[in-house]
Amino acid sequence: MYNVLIKPLITEKTSKLNEQFNKYSFVVDRRANKIQIKKAVEEMYNVDVAKVNTIIMPRKAKSRYTKSGVLEGKTKLVKKAIITLSEGEEIDFYADV
Repeated sequence: MYNVLIKPLITEKTSKLNEQFNKYSFVVDRRANKIQIKKAVEEMYNVDVAKVNTIIMPRKAKSRYTKSGVLEGKTKLVKKAIITLSEGEEIDFYADV
């Protein structure tokens, strides 16, 4: 079995979602479905998940200038999951730090 949760997303936008709507964002494996994501979050953080929304972010064109010329490429595909927790539940990412 592959690892479903890769890392939590901690940005200004996700922090605002945490505070206002009790939603948390994670980067997940692209092969994972919503049921697997829900089970992984519940087991890892001991919380009750109410809802799971997923999105696969499209690739972006990137280029950089080097000594040998311009290198062009694309970013990799990333699947994000936005987890809504039940009322009264909370995840503390900074507890282990």
